[in-house]
Amino acid sequence: MRTILIVGNWKMNKTASEATVFMRDLLARVPAQPANLELVVAPPFTALESVRLVLGASSPIQLGAQDLFWEDHGAYTGEVSAPMLKGLGCRYVIVGHSERRTLFGERGDLIQKKIRAALKHGLRPILCIGETLAQRDNGTTDHVLTQQVHDGLSGLATEALATITIAYEPVWAIGTGKSATVEQAIAAHRTIRQVLATVASPAVADCTRILYGGSVTPQNIESLLASDQIDGALIGGACLQVESFATIATVASVARSTGV
Repeated sequence: MRTILIVGNWKMNKTASEATVFMRDLLARVPAQPANLELVVAPPFTALESVRLVLGASSPIQLGAQDLFWEDHGAYTGEVSAPMLKGLGCRYVIVGHSERRTLFGERGDLIQKKIRAALKHGLRPILCIGETLAQRDNGTTDHVLTQQVHDGLSGLATEALATITIAYEPVWAIGTGKSATVEQAIAAHRTIRQVLATVASPAVADCTRILYGGSVTPQNIESLLASDQIDGALIGGACLQVESFATIATVASVARSTGV
């Protein structure tokens, strides 16, 4: 059974000092880490060191980053490299988030370069994919997801693919308060797993964790995790409040697949 993964993406929120206070409070409320759950927080770059110091070496919460650049070093003003993130204790890194795609014009070739850079330095990429409302209404969701998986992962070695997580985030559900229905999420996750079987192998498709993201809340997390197709969540707004994130972690810690 795939281990549930809950990732809190803080986006551009919390100063370093705010992050310290938040994490101390969160650590006091999250459950002791069970065998079937991983928790990750992804603060902005400026708060990574503050969060790392609060987490320490034995925390049930792991550190992630929201993005990275594809080169190790050089004249790239404003960018952050994989070795820098690794040196701060990051284990995961989010790549290809829809906000990076829509606001900053990131496309498949750049996203794959970032994934390769992360893998080169032992970081675990979380590849975000998802369709717009227009694409869903046009009936092209499966085509969009297939193309985004191919763009991000084609040509990677099988052993590398086994360390990658995919986050299905329908663009129309991110920050809108409108979550995909469980049925919509399950259908998309099944499509993604079928594509992975083609891009990599059925074995890789079976072991790859696929998360749902898009207006995840304490109220809908249980129904999402009831399906054996949904292996966790990439959370935005709900991870910025200690109580809601701790509640989601608690629900996830006791979640069991029902084979929906």
